[in-house]
Amino acid sequence: MQARINMFVAWFLIPLTLGMGWVAFAGRMLLELLGVSTHEGDIPGRLVGALLLFGAVYLVLHFRGSLPPEGKPTGKGFGFGQRLVLAANLLASLFCIFQFTQFLIENHDIRLVLNGFTDAFGYWVMALWVIGFSFLYQSSLPVGHGKNTAQ
Repeated sequence: MQARINMFVAWFLIPLTLGMGWVAFAGRMLLELLGVSTHEGDIPGRLVGALLLFGAVYLVLHFRGSLPPEGKPTGKGFGFGQRLVLAANLLASLFCIFQFTQFLIENHDIRLVLNGFTDAFGYWVMALWVIGFSFLYQSSLPVGHGKNTAQ
């Protein structure tokens, strides 16, 4: 169950991290269609976009039954891959929380320093997801029986 939640959070945070501006734009356009006046980059647009993304990931999970990569819990590297994806999810969560709350920081210098750190989180997050997904995928492959030998 924890692996399913971890993968759901990863597939929610991947597009949110990589396309935060597009997600906010989609949420803002939906609010504009409903008659709510918003400004570009406002928190309501970002929240509505995140809710739309959450719904889309849930629909994929519901109709598909699972989210890729589907590793075997008994496979080699499954636990390590899950831990890497969990670490990526935590860093991506910090990145997204900062994007939602950066407007509350009044000191411009502090905001710039924190923005640099969260940008670095974004790069680390992508690397951790790629490596973690690789280990999860490898855990689902059949185990080889020795070295290749010519007969």
